[in-house]
Amino acid sequence: MNFEGKVAIVTGAGQGIGYEICRQLAEQGARVILNDVAPELSEKAAAQLNQQYPGRVYPVPGDCSSTAIISRMVQYAVETFGQLDIVVANAGITLFGSFLDYTPEAFAKVMQVNLGGSFFLAQAAANQMKKQSGGSILFMSSVTGHLAHKGLAAYGMSKAALEMLARNLVIELSQYGININSIAPGATLTERTTIDKDYESVWKKITPGGRPATVADIANAALFLVHENARHINGQNIVIDGGWTSVGIQPD
Repeated sequence: MNFEGKVAIVTGAGQGIGYEICRQLAEQGARVILNDVAPELSEKAAAQLNQQYPGRVYPVPGDCSSTAIISRMVQYAVETFGQLDIVVANAGITLFGSFLDYTPEAFAKVMQVNLGGSFFLAQAAANQMKKQSGGSILFMSSVTGHLAHKGLAAYGMSKAALEMLARNLVIELSQYGININSIAPGATLTERTTIDKDYESVWKKITPGGRPATVADIANAALFLVHENARHINGQNIVIDGGWTSVGIQPD
């Protein structure tokens, strides 16, 4: 897939899935604004990618649940490149906790980042894309938005809501040439998940495909949905989990 001449924003991209999405976009010719809440991680990730793809990745760190940071990213894209074609709202947080004693503070934080950040990033991007010939927006849902997972009531709720948001925005954004979809990754090997030394072996056993996803598995689907060849796919969600949601075996 060729993304030459395209300009993208990817949030939560200092490592893991977001980083791989940035890498693949840059590899295919896009100019990418890489966001992460941690400035040092954002700068390091961009520097690493620019060693492979010089001049293609631009760090804009900050909390992407902040409308000020969202405005800064969109403004940077427009002032630097004159356009914004692709947005991947990848950033999110996972705060485990029993429903019976989940705190209002934890709930508010999950909703602020996972929902608020995605909602207002899509809003800012769509207002820019409306001035152009359209664009593509992608939300990052999760299999926990489809199947219950212990300790993740708030998180799963936020991810299910993103899929509904994508469907709803079809009504409001299609007339401007903007398509909007979501993907729902299952268990994925990242720097964060593999801190648990048993993570890979556990998910190998309970995933019909015989392994958890790699970040490339998720990024491959993401790039397909934001490519011009997928512009007629609108308001849809793709689950990328090796078949796990078909059986729903819970990890120990």
